[in-house]
Amino acid sequence: MTKAPIDFVWSSLPVPALLIDPENMITETNPAAEDFFNSSRKSLCGKHIWDRLVVEAPLERSFARAKEFATPLFVNDVEVGAAGKSLLQCNLTFSPVLQSPGYVLVLIAPRELAGRVNQTNSVKSAAKSAIGMAEMLAHEIKNPLAGISGAAQLLSMNLDAKDLELTDLIVEETRRIVNLLEQVEDFGNSRAPEMTAVNIHDILDRAKRSAQLGFGAHIRFEEEYDPSLPAAVADSDQLLQVVLNLIKNASEACKNNGKIRLKTSFDHSFRLRRSDGTGQALPLQIQVCDNGPGLPADIRDEIFDPFVSGKENGTGLGLALASKIISDHDGWISVDSTPGNTVFTISLAAINIKNNSLVSEVS
Repeated sequence: MTKAPIDFVWSSLPVPALLIDPENMITETNPAAEDFFNSSRKSLCGKHIWDRLVVEAPLERSFARAKEFATPLFVNDVEVGAAGKSLLQCNLTFSPVLQSPGYVLVLIAPRELAGRVNQTNSVKSAAKSAIGMAEMLAHEIKNPLAGISGAAQLLSMNLDAKDLELTDLIVEETRRIVNLLEQVEDFGNSRAPEMTAVNIHDILDRAKRSAQLGFGAHIRFEEEYDPSLPAAVADSDQLLQVVLNLIKNASEACKNNGKIRLKTSFDHSFRLRRSDGTGQALPLQIQVCDNGPGLPADIRDEIFDPFVSGKENGTGLGLALASKIISDHDGWISVDSTPGNTVFTISLAAINIKNNSLVSEVS
């Protein structure tokens, strides 16, 4: 087997890698690091490591000891990012370079996405089985429910006002259950997306107008759009369905003085890499932000799972369907929620205007 040239190995590393000299200056980067920092190799090299790498942990002293004694340093589950950018949960490895005293190789392995991808795949598999069973039960239950509702309506024709309340309750509850069963069937029957070039801002404007005419009439909307955003690769109807669901949830969470901010941006460094090593760049960022009370802490990590809801009478299928649709788009959906600031973020692939292909596809 022919040994690969060191330059080829370096450029093929799937995680951001930096080479640090004895003065803690960056002397070399790989392409993954350029994407992570959203900066070129030329602009990174010659800069101090702690001026470009932000770590939410006091590492300088430990890093210095690792250099002094030429021992590797492993730091797991810390918030890491480039200066001025949002942070990701990562594992860090600081490895002294043998036969080059003072030089250290820094590897940055984002955990948040990989963990969520594996979790999402497990959830999708479990959800598929659960929804399959639910669909079968829905079909079997709807027929007798129709009979119960019909019988209650017939009984109501010969009852006094007091007893009518009971039959009306039966009819109302059977309709509610049928509606829930139909949502379960819709969840299981969602079609594959028809991918085309889609203008994200058109989708957001359509969703906002629809909300303002109905459930979001009490909401004050703000827009923060990146006008240079390229087209997304998406199914316009399904993407509209997802955005409407997020806006509806935000509207219901906000009371008086409710505010929803619709934001778009382009993040060169955002890449989704699956456990099998495949994936692609997802630079298009769509955010739906509200000033509501935030998600309950006990369900925050499972909010995209089927039948999990933060609403009193929620079905727990809206966000699960949104997650399923975005997953079918090979995209990513996440949430960051604190009281007064809940942000749902959708990340999608973009069209390369020059050659009409996906931007920065990763294999």
